[in-house]
Amino acid sequence: MASPKRSASRSAAAAPARADWARVRLFAMDVDGVLTDGTVLISSDGTEAKSFSILDGMGLRQLGRAGVAVAWISGRPSKATTRRARELEIPFLMQGRTDKLTALLELADELGLKAANCAYMGDDVIDAPAIAWAGVGIAPPGAMPAAQEAATYLTQRPAGLGAVREVCDHILTARLPRVGNRQQRAQTNRK
Repeated sequence: MASPKRSASRSAAAAPARADWARVRLFAMDVDGVLTDGTVLISSDGTEAKSFSILDGMGLRQLGRAGVAVAWISGRPSKATTRRARELEIPFLMQGRTDKLTALLELADELGLKAANCAYMGDDVIDAPAIAWAGVGIAPPGAMPAAQEAATYLTQRPAGLGAVREVCDHILTARLPRVGNRQQRAQTNRK
């Protein structure tokens, strides 16, 4: 099993480079407060509802098609989460796992990946160790301070409103061949 990375608090100054995003082979994330805005609606009959972003869903599907594994690691079991994961064909769904780092390490070991090949996104104290261990650690705006301090990247978009898609786009863009500057492109187009 991969061992946890021990590091001091990371800052935005150590923001991931294109090469860091390109190395990602697993994008794992918390659910509530990352894929949702953190709100859980519970009706009087006990049924639960959550709001998921269609933008995030499209980004996760694109990652899957590009060969990047996707995992949801949630501290609480939820039928709404299970249903949405099934709709998006999320290959790894781990619920009831409050030790996010252990869950992430198990998954990385199963897939034969090192920290540098993993991105993890979370928003709370229980996510901070997994955020710190991953090669690319991510938190959305509004995340608790421990999660933000552990992260190397803070999304511009809020949780539940495209933050996950923003990360997917970084990973996908980094995997594309680099195109030169505009002048080089223009010269190529003229030939």
